[in-house]
Amino acid sequence: MSPRLRIAFLFVAFAFSIPTQAQSRIDCNALDSRILKHPVHYCVYLPASYDAGAARHPVQLYPVLYYLHGLGDNERTLFNTGGWTLLDDLAQKHKIGEFLIVAPEGGQTFYINSADGSVRYTDFVLQEFIPLIESKYRVKKARASRAISGISMGGYGALRFAFAHPELFSAVSAQSAALMSESPRELDRAVRSGAPLGKVLGNVFGNPIAVEHWNSNSPFELARKHQSALRRLSIYFNCGQDDNYGFEKGAAALHQQLQKENVKHEYHMYPGDHSLSYFLAHFLEVMEFHSRAFGVQ
Repeated sequence: MSPRLRIAFLFVAFAFSIPTQAQSRIDCNALDSRILKHPVHYCVYLPASYDAGAARHPVQLYPVLYYLHGLGDNERTLFNTGGWTLLDDLAQKHKIGEFLIVAPEGGQTFYINSADGSVRYTDFVLQEFIPLIESKYRVKKARASRAISGISMGGYGALRFAFAHPELFSAVSAQSAALMSESPRELDRAVRSGAPLGKVLGNVFGNPIAVEHWNSNSPFELARKHQSALRRLSIYFNCGQDDNYGFEKGAAALHQQLQKENVKHEYHMYPGDHSLSYFLAHFLEVMEFHSRAFGVQ
């Protein structure tokens, strides 16, 4: 063997002897929903060990965090705006354990069934989406390993799902949740004004707003109704003190209500507005909260 060939052979042998570091990945797909009558796109963050975990005995199963995006965003927003990098950095620094993060496409639904019954997003999540995730991915199918989070509209959706179904979720978090402390009558003015947010509210909650429907989906009303069950739920939420939509008032009101009802929770009002930079600035503590709640930190 010539010296040059010997060097090349040794280089190749050395390269194959170096263990490759497992990488996280984002798996995006769509569910053709029978309930919504259209495909719903979703993306799943799979931690670094996920692919290797399939070969373990017993097979490794993971907790799952459902992540609901804000109005105007989509299922890819979290991962395309820095969230993926932050997650990998947190995992590599052992600040969080390993769990799946599942982000479904929510459109402008507020993640609930619309007042007129034309869009049944709650039914979609409970009857189609969660069953799909739990059959397709290696996740633990137990309340202790199922949590939900969201920002803005998605923060409303996360709190609404967890407070309505504390038997399904063990933890919930929300950043700058769209918690509107105004009455339905006051919000009707926004609907009638033709403002973009008013139009969205009208499509979801009715025009004029259907009071019974509004109350049945209100995180405030659901917290009152299920306050005993909420004491078994790990709860975290924050909001910028200069939120562009005034959601800091709703966050403070929910904090005060949970205090009165003796429901343990973690609440923070931080300097900041309703922006991506605010959300990402506090993304670390949200993920650490869920890692602790899952018991994988």
